[in-house]
Amino acid sequence: MFEKNFKSDVEVAQKDIDFSANRYQVQLDTTAGKISLDLLPEVAPEHCKNIIGLARSGFYDGIIFHRIVPGFVIQAGCPKGVGTGGPGYRVKAEFNETPHVAGVLSMARSQDPDSGGSQFFLCLGKAAFLDRQYTAFGNTADEASLAVVKAIGEVETDDRDRPVEDVTIKKATVTVEPKA
Repeated sequence: MFEKNFKSDVEVAQKDIDFSANRYQVQLDTTAGKISLDLLPEVAPEHCKNIIGLARSGFYDGIIFHRIVPGFVIQAGCPKGVGTGGPGYRVKAEFNETPHVAGVLSMARSQDPDSGGSQFFLCLGKAAFLDRQYTAFGNTADEASLAVVKAIGEVETDDRDRPVEDVTIKKATVTVEPKA
């Protein structure tokens, strides 16, 4: 099955990104509620640019959280909905000192550290063994967003960590706020 390469769409959507002048936030409007994510371009600029480009190009619209491990993570970003798909390109790892704790946004990957693309996860609790092994590049912006992440983390799953009922990202958007 042919998988579309979203690289050119993402590059167009990234043209005006300026981390020195602006703060960016990604909003995920899910079937379980809204999740606002503050990005951390100071530690992972390419991952932040990537999620902004994917969100702006509509890549995440309609995608499900395909993996939920209670107390650990909720994961989304696979266009196939099974954990094996991506945007058709990869993002080089940007390991950093950001701890993997509840609400942290990080890039999912295979055994290859540079295999991230569109799949991301949000931590449900402390997962120190992921620190400096996965690229953390954001966190929930507020308590309401963290509450939605935790609620998704409580969704019933089957024996493969797949939700019994889909939790979908209806729309992903990006807000830009000029730095003072």
